[in-house]
Amino acid sequence: MALSSPSTLIFSATSSTTAASVDNLWPCSLSKSSLSRNPPAKQSSDVVSTSSTAKWRTRVSFFPAFLNNPKKNAKLIKEELLEAIAPLDRGAEATPEDQQIIDQITRRLEAVNPTKAPLKSELLNGKWELLYTTSVSILQIKRPKFLRSKVNYQAINADILRAQNMESGPFFNQVTADLTPVSDKKVGVKFDYFKIGGLIPVKAPERAVGSLEITYLDDELRVSRGDKGNLFILKMIDPSYRVPASG
Repeated sequence: MALSSPSTLIFSATSSTTAASVDNLWPCSLSKSSLSRNPPAKQSSDVVSTSSTAKWRTRVSFFPAFLNNPKKNAKLIKEELLEAIAPLDRGAEATPEDQQIIDQITRRLEAVNPTKAPLKSELLNGKWELLYTTSVSILQIKRPKFLRSKVNYQAINADILRAQNMESGPFFNQVTADLTPVSDKKVGVKFDYFKIGGLIPVKAPERAVGSLEITYLDDELRVSRGDKGNLFILKMIDPSYRVPASG
């Protein structure tokens, strides 16, 4: 975790979909009078054809209801998103084209966000693991791979408005911050302490501030966008974890 860019240290999913409009297709029905006017052979053909069409239309009419189901739609988009980011090493291996594709899928997911006021939701609390980001500072791509953190976490305690970012070895750095709500989904971030190696506390400079908007939140996944334009996608790993009140 780079300590020089505080706005990227509060990452979130720690901290758009336009549903297709499809007209319903209703199966046709044949009246007795219309059937009686046709020759027997023709009548049989028409009935079979119409019956087949009705079945097809019935199947097609299922899709609008499916596409307009937010939960099912979100589930499919999440699966697509997770599949797309899986080979990208949290974004370190992403090309500009990859980043564009991920952003497009993410915007579709943000459009079906089930949590309209994330800062008021209990779903926000807990420990999250970073799956993907566009933040060069967090990815540490200028370092050799063996000097980069293997995993990054963020914990949020919305009850006391505290956040904590943690990285795994080789350095185990941490940073804690106070959160100030700006809206139901956006917070200002002021870092107070860094911990080098997870042990040595260093007071953060006054300029260590930023902001973060939570654009998607459910019990599994969180998406955020930072004030520098970076995208963060995280998964929940421990909903019981709480950030300490201090330190």
